[in-house]
Formats: sequence, C-alpha cells, structure tokens
Amino acid sequence: MMKPDVKVVILGDMNVGKSSLLQRYTERRFQSTASTVGGAFFLKQWGQHSVSIWDTAGREQFHGLGSMYCRGASAVILTYDVTNRQSLRELEERFLILTDSARPDCLFVMVGNKSDLTEEWTETDGTEGEGATPAPPAPRAAKQVFREDAINLYKQLIKSKMLNEQDFPVAEKMCFETSAKTGSNVDLLFETVFELVVAGIGKKPAKPSDTVELRDRNSKPSKSPCCT
Repeated sequence: MMKPDVKVVILGDMNVGKSSLLQRYTERRFQSTASTVGGAFFLKQWGQHSVSIWDTAGREQFHGLGSMYCRGASAVILTYDVTNRQSLRELEERFLILTDSARPDCLFVMVGNKSDLTEEWTETDGTEGEGATPAPPAPRAAKQVFREDAINLYKQLIKSKMLNEQDFPVAEKMCFETSAKTGSNVDLLFETVFELVVAGIGKKPAKPSDTVELRDRNSKPSKSPCCT
C-alpha cells in the first residue's frame, strides 16, 4: 500500500480525451481508448514526492463517483473538447460542483483537448514527447471553444468558491490547449501541475484526509476497486 503525498483528478465529459491525455503522458503513445468505468489511477514520482493522478469516467451513470474521487484533491484538471462547445457547458453545469470535496486550497486547471482537429492547427504547432504523432495534413473541424472562454470560466470558478485570487495562479497560466494525439502541450500541462502541487506541500494546513484508498499497481493505470 502506497499513500501519495498529493492527489490530482481529471474531470470532464465523456469523449473529451481524459484517458488519452493520461496515456500520452504516462505511456508516450496514443490510441483510441474505451470509456473509463468508474476511475483509474497512475502514480507518478515527482522529486521526493508521490503524486496520484485519477482518471474519472465522464458518463452520466458514473457522475456521482466524481465527488468521491475529488476528496482531498490538491489539483483538478477540468477537461473539454475545443471542437465541442457543449463539453465546456458540461463542466460548468455538471462537474464543477464535484470539486467541493477537494482541498480548500485546491488548484484548478482548464484544458481544451483535441486542438489537432481544429482549423487553426498548423504544422508549426509541432509535436511533443517520444512517440508523438505528426500533425494531420488538413484541418478537420471548426474550433468552438477558445482559450478566452476557458479563462473566463476559470475566473468564474475562483469567484464562485469565494477564493482569494491572489492565493492562486493567474488564469492565463492555468489554461491549456492540448492534443493527446500529437502530444502538443501534454508534458507542459502535467509538469506544470506537478510543480505547483508539490510546491504547495506544507504551505497550508491540510484538512483531515478522507481520500479514496489506492493500491499500487507498479505505476500503471488501474481500475478502482470500488467499481469492478
């Protein structure tokens, strides 16, 4: 049994690419994956600290589990699809309330995935990481969610939780656009989160731990025992 020092949770509607983002970062590859059932986690050693990353199900029948997975979270990655405006609305309408069980000093990160599918994507956007996939030869879809939309939602979230903006990173630093397929900005996303949550260890008193118990599976994603 290994208890992580900090916990990171990925939330978002189904088909926004949450599992693909985690797979790209942890396994340096991309493939179409089946929907996550319940939740899965990965343990990452970052310096002297252990970080657990929870990948949660976006399907509505598993929605109630999200609050449980968010308990004691030090960071929540709120994920949407840049080609699907509704996926951002779903974050606001269904998922933000689940973060009420996270730590009082929880960091929030906005991530627009599937940037490689938009008309704005060009070859100069490049790829990132070993095994990254070259950019597609032609645009595939109109972009429906822009970075400014994510920045506005981030600011609304901080305000709605009555948090002091001065205690948290500025919105522009916490809003990313990624491509799990090509690897663009995926490393930057996770490593920024790890740096911030590890830097916050010991700075603020933590509330009593009531996080979901984890089982170490040799640092590979694993299904939650409560959802099998």
